[in-house]
Formats: sequence, C-alpha cells, structure tokens
Amino acid sequence: MKLLLGVPGLLAVFAYTFALPTFAAEYLPVTDARLTSPEPENWLMYRGTYDSHGYSPLKQINSRNVKRLKALWTFSTGLREGHQAPPIVNGGFMFITTPHNHVLALDAASGDLLWRYVRELPEDQVQMHPTNRGVGLYGNLVFMATADCYVVALDATTGEVVWETQIEDYAAGYYMTLAPLVAEGKVMVGVSGGEFGIRGFVAALDATTGEPAWKTYTIPAPGEPGSESWSGDSWKTGGVPVWITGSFDADSGLSYWGTGNGGPWMGDTRQGDNLYATSVIALDVATGAIKGHHQYHWNDSWDWDEVSAPLLIDFKRDGRAVSGLVHPARNGYLWFLERTPSGIGFVDARPFVKQDVFTALDPISGRPTYDESKKPGTGKGATFCPSHWGGKDWPPAAFSSRTRMLYIPANDNVCAYMIGEEIDYRAGREFMGTDWQQSKLVLGADAGDYIGELQAWNVDTGVKVWSQTFDSQNWGPVLVTAGDVVFMGGTNDRYFRAFHARTGRLLWQQRTNSGVTGVPTSFEVNGKQYVAVLSGWGVDAEREQVSLAEIGRSGPAVPQGGVLWVFGLD
Repeated sequence: MKLLLGVPGLLAVFAYTFALPTFAAEYLPVTDARLTSPEPENWLMYRGTYDSHGYSPLKQINSRNVKRLKALWTFSTGLREGHQAPPIVNGGFMFITTPHNHVLALDAASGDLLWRYVRELPEDQVQMHPTNRGVGLYGNLVFMATADCYVVALDATTGEVVWETQIEDYAAGYYMTLAPLVAEGKVMVGVSGGEFGIRGFVAALDATTGEPAWKTYTIPAPGEPGSESWSGDSWKTGGVPVWITGSFDADSGLSYWGTGNGGPWMGDTRQGDNLYATSVIALDVATGAIKGHHQYHWNDSWDWDEVSAPLLIDFKRDGRAVSGLVHPARNGYLWFLERTPSGIGFVDARPFVKQDVFTALDPISGRPTYDESKKPGTGKGATFCPSHWGGKDWPPAAFSSRTRMLYIPANDNVCAYMIGEEIDYRAGREFMGTDWQQSKLVLGADAGDYIGELQAWNVDTGVKVWSQTFDSQNWGPVLVTAGDVVFMGGTNDRYFRAFHARTGRLLWQQRTNSGVTGVPTSFEVNGKQYVAVLSGWGVDAEREQVSLAEIGRSGPAVPQGGVLWVFGLD
C-alpha cells in the first residue's frame, strides 16, 4: 500500500498497485509522432486516432469471415456499474479502466494480468456517474483521470505511481470520468459535475512532470468574451462540463471539445445564450486559448449535453471540399461544420431522429429557433423530442473513409415531459432544479416498432444510406474497420454485433455477460487481429431502462458485472 499526499490540507489519498511477473515484451514508448500517426496494429488513444474516427485500418477480420469470430479470452474485472472504457493497446500491452478507478494492464494476446492499480476514493465523494472511460498514453506513462479529481500517471510496465496532480476539489461537486487527451506533450482533461453547480473547464498538464500548463473555463467570467450571455451571477454555478475526450488537429494545433448542459437545467434560471454551453470549442493546445466555437443550441433547457467531440471529417458540399467537423448531436440534429483558421463555421444540419423543438435554423449561423411550447421552465412543464438522453448520448459514432459513411448509435421515439422547480445552490449538492416526481419519459408514436437504431449516413451527400433498428434503447459505442465491418453492442439483450459497413446486414452476434456499453477497439499482436470490448451495464443505460419500464416499455433484466471480451478468428 502507498500513501500519496495530495494538496496540503486535503484528505490523504490511498492507492494500491498489485504487480504480477513482468511481461516478457519490451514496452515501446509513446511519442508525439506515434500519436499523430499510430501504427495500424496499435490502439493508442480513446478513438484510435486524433480525428476521433473510431476506425481500424486492420482487415484480417472482414465482412466475409467475421461469422467465424470467437471469444478467445475474457477477463472479469470484479466490479459492477457501467464499464465504458476502450481497451488501449501498445505493442501487446493492453490497458483498461473500470468504475471506481481501477487500471488493469494485461497481455493483449493471452489475457494474463500484469498489474492492477486500485484507487481508494474518499468515502464522502459523490459521483452521479460511476464510470471511467479509459487511459491516455505518453512516453512510458499511463494516465487516468479520477473521480476525486486527480490525474494519475502510472509506470506502464509496473503500475507504480510516477506523479499525480489535483485538478479540482471533489467536495465542490467536481469529478472526472473521461479518458485524457494527450497531444504536444500535454495531458488534457475536462470535468464532470454539471448537475452540481460547478464551473466547467478543460485543463492541461505537462505529461512528463504533471505540472499545470493552462486551465480554460467553459463559462466566461465578467468582462470576458461571451460573459454577457449569462445573467447576474449565474456564470459562477452554470455547469457546462466537459466529460468526453476531445479531438485534435495536429496541423493547426487546435483541439476540439464538446461541452455539456447549463446549470440548473431550466434555462429561465440563467437568462441568455449561455456560452459556451452545449457547444463545440476550439482550444489552442499550446496556450489553452479559445480560438472558435459553435453553439448547437442556446439557453439549453432539455439537458442536451453536446459533450461528444466532433469527428474531424473532410467532406464535400456543392462541389467544394470542406475541412469539416461532424457531430451527431444529443439534440437530434446531425451537424456539419467547417474548421477554419479563424474559427468554426456552420455548413448545414438536419434531424436524424424525431425532433420537435427546433422550428428553423439560421442558414448562415445555424442558430435554431424554438417552439417555446416545447421548452420546459421553472413551474412550466413541456413535452419534447428527443428526451434528455438525446438522439445520441455520449456513445461515440464512427467514420470509414472507405465507405464515406458515418455510423451513428441513435435512439428514436423516446421523448420526455419535464418541469422545473426552485432550487438554491449549496456547494457539492445537486443543483438541477427539476421536479422528478412529475417528469417522465414519453413514448413516440412509432416506439412500438423500435427505439434503438444504428444509422449510416453518407457525409458527402448528407443522406442516410441504411439503418438497423432495435426494440431496446441503444447505448453502444461504434467501431468500424477496413474489413468493412461495423461493431456495436448497446442493447439490453446483451449482444455484441457485427454489421456489413456498406449494407447494414447483420453478419455476426455474440451474447455477453451483461450489456455492452464499452468502446470497442481492434488491434493486432504477432500477426493476428483481435476485437476487444468491455461488457458491463449500468449508469444511464440502466436508468433509462428503469424509466422505460415505468411507462410500460419493460425490457429484460440485465445483470451487472464487468467482463472484458477479446475476439478473434477461429
């Protein structure tokens, strides 16, 4: 056991590292060059590459032979709740994280455990979403963002702590669940806590030493650009968290981050547009300066977090090549934006699920106009589509440059009734201002046919090419490969599936121990391709299941418990 001291005056933090015999393979340090151009056989970051495509160039497993896929090994984490991390692989070393901040290092070919780091979290720490979405890599270090708001750097071969840095005070409602983004020698993280009256931000640390580099708030203070979009002192407790890993454009040095809801949830408590809530922001990695933004919807009153980072996809419009940002949004619209040296421009957008709040989009700025009867407020109820869980929540979409298609894990036909209530701010306590006794989900007219959906959209034409529908809600992150296979779980029947990337035809499925909400990855060791994913139901997938059952849409009971599944050809 190790005693690791945090900032003076705060509680001591305990951590354990259990190490087994050293792995025979030599660990290859992760450099900026390798992160910019990863080898096809490795999966070095959250979505595989800086552009967030979720694409593997491996094709040993393809649409013709994927029906022969078998589970080659599994590993039980011994923990409950939502297992959402991608298996990160570097030269045969695999790293996964779990709820409650364990890091496990495994032999990627055999499943042998190399070491396990266990962080003992403070007993009074409150975390609305007990999950963790993976590690970052740099040099010989493995980085995890913790629920008690630290970044921890571990030795990749032993699991020993090299450094740790406190990012914020968990007692004020801050916590972290995202996988760090590592670029230009910096480790970047954002914070969760939009339901606790925090003031969101993205922070960067020196990857070698852990020393702070910069901190950029997602809510401007008085006098800063955008501050006029917050009424009174609402900016101090306005939320706007950043809890999903950003994208990075190595050519421009800009990183792109999605931001979450304003707080409290009802927009009438914080009059104005509320920049930079429910937006994408472009941050200079060197300085942290905000270089551009696009707000998907203003004065959010629906809890439509837009934290999923946009995919950096170059697409065509009217014969013009666009350096693009593409975002299938929680608000139910598919957004096509343009990244430019001077900021972020609007190209076009269209609904990909039923959306009845927007009545129009400004053709130049993309700013939506609302049907005010669909906007809830304090003491004012409203029914709106999609629900607060969105057309697409946090599970990432994927893009294949081979097919030119974007693959979206969508949810349709689920709306919500919501009404706000008065609430006072108290540090570290819930600050949502929603009357949950009256609020509920509402099924759309077509919910008898399906709720969950996997959609494929051509990014150059803006047309949906195919879809697969599911009776269940869909919480499945997507992986697409050069073998023209799309992998996704996410449904309450516990299946992990493979679809033909060009036609959507179901090619293979394997039932797992629990529901699959983990991010799938693919890698190669000793010439053999593998596909890996964590199965472990919980958090909002489970909460939506309960809410649907309350209105008559019951699903099968989904057992909890995290298991890593690794598949390969027989």
